[in-house]
Amino acid sequence: MNHDSYEYRTREKSKNRKMSVLWIVLNLIFLIVFNVFFFILGGTEHNSSVWISYGFIHFSYLMLVLTPILTRKGKSSAIFGFALYSISATYFFVALIMGIIFILIAPESHTAALLIQLSIAGIYGIILIANMLANEHTADAEEERQNQIEYVKTAATQLKVILDDVKDREAKRKVEAVYDAVYTSPVKSHANLEQMERRILVLIGDLDSAVVKGDKETIISIAKSLLSAVNERNSRLKNLHA
Repeated sequence: MNHDSYEYRTREKSKNRKMSVLWIVLNLIFLIVFNVFFFILGGTEHNSSVWISYGFIHFSYLMLVLTPILTRKGKSSAIFGFALYSISATYFFVALIMGIIFILIAPESHTAALLIQLSIAGIYGIILIANMLANEHTADAEEERQNQIEYVKTAATQLKVILDDVKDREAKRKVEAVYDAVYTSPVKSHANLEQMERRILVLIGDLDSAVVKGDKETIISIAKSLLSAVNERNSRLKNLHA
């Protein structure tokens, strides 16, 4: 088993290295082709307006390549990535077209080329950062939502396992009442209830220990405390969101 696992990890590492190399080659194709055409057709002697355009074309392409790094990881990372990549791709094509125009015209004054490229880059920067901020807000909200769901999910799962191990009928009914209360609890939570929810999870751990020992009286006592705590949590949550 260990040998197979080692071979699997080795194959995965080799596959990842191969994919990384292929992506690097793919990203370099445009730079190689563009620079070959630029220097073969135009030579190395150019005025400042041409070099400014040349630089901004490379900058816009670099931003396009680096966009995946700027994408916030999370549940909606694919959506975030697509939006940012679309913005960077649009900027690249606009900068490329404007750059080629100035390279072909090659005006003596560099003012127009610089101001136009700076304006395009500025607009791109504003839109990109605005979208990144929006993505951060959305990702934080999703993360908070996931954390809220975790309380009910974790508590209910633990209680279900405990419930299956309770042998005494009376104690089982008490634990089942707690499980039903947790299972039907609102998943949406509030920061003010964090300490109470941690206390409930601790009590569930205590209940588990009591069940393992087969201590009926302790099981019933903890189950009553748990039911009271869960109901209090739900009641306070209702008031907080009222």
